[in-house]
Amino acid sequence: MRRTIIVFLGGPGAGKGTQAQALMRYLPIPQISTGDLLRAEARRETELGQEISRDLSIGMLVGDEIVNHLLAVRVRKEDCNNGFMLDGYPRTLSQAVALQSQLRPR
Repeated sequence: MRRTIIVFLGGPGAGKGTQAQALMRYLPIPQISTGDLLRAEARRETELGQEISRDLSIGMLVGDEIVNHLLAVRVRKEDCNNGFMLDGYPRTLSQAVALQSQLRPR
């Protein structure tokens, strides 16, 4: 099965999320924002969520390992079977390598 994968890259406020939201009207694939994933996990108050919350509260970037894990879990969900749009991911070489492994055929 072929999936549609779209990656929006750019600095904060560049319109990545706005463009992804507009495109969702035409494509039946979800927008995935790593910022949204991180905030949702922080609200869950799990051990991982507490670690994310600590990092975010002091303005630190959350480590690639955590971000990669959250994304890997998210893209395995059923609504991503036909593809997905990434909003601001990957941001680092480590994240790009992790994404490449996620895109290999299942």
